[in-house]
Amino acid sequence: MKSHIFPGIRLTLICLIFFVGVYSVTIYGIAQFTPNRGKGEIVIQNGKTYYSNIGQQFTEDKYFYSRPSAVNYNAASSGASNKSTINSDYLKQVQARIDTFLIHNPGIEKSAIPSDIVTASGSGLDPNISVQAAEIQIKRIAKIRGITEEKLEQLVRSNIEKPFLGLFGTEKINLLKLNLALDNLK
Repeated sequence: MKSHIFPGIRLTLICLIFFVGVYSVTIYGIAQFTPNRGKGEIVIQNGKTYYSNIGQQFTEDKYFYSRPSAVNYNAASSGASNKSTINSDYLKQVQARIDTFLIHNPGIEKSAIPSDIVTASGSGLDPNISVQAAEIQIKRIAKIRGITEEKLEQLVRSNIEKPFLGLFGTEKINLLKLNLALDNLK
């Protein structure tokens, strides 16, 4: 029995020291060499502070809508709903989001709605939307703000973030930066 308990205790202590101490200090040290010392990208506009790496809720028609959040945009409780894609409650929730989107964006076909505008991300805090999700909202925002669609298309194109190293991921748009740039349009 001693031959099994003592190695288990020793392994537990080694893992505890490594993962709580060494690993944490290493990650913290690496973060000190990143922009803003690992605290995320801070954007200050009109005296307000925003974190562009955490999803923000935008539901006003004069803004590009944010991706839905399963955690109500609370960074302290990141997570998904864990409901399967065939769960009836989940399907009702997605359908309600689709219906709401269609009401606020008349003339758009249901099949044209990008999935990321009606489904939450795995973390519930995704700050990005797809280029298609931004483009499909241009007509509504142009009408409400009295801005030409061409000017909004140019704004969307100027906010596209390319895939990492041109290979990893897809093109995306940071929604907070896009909406702050939208507010700055004259």
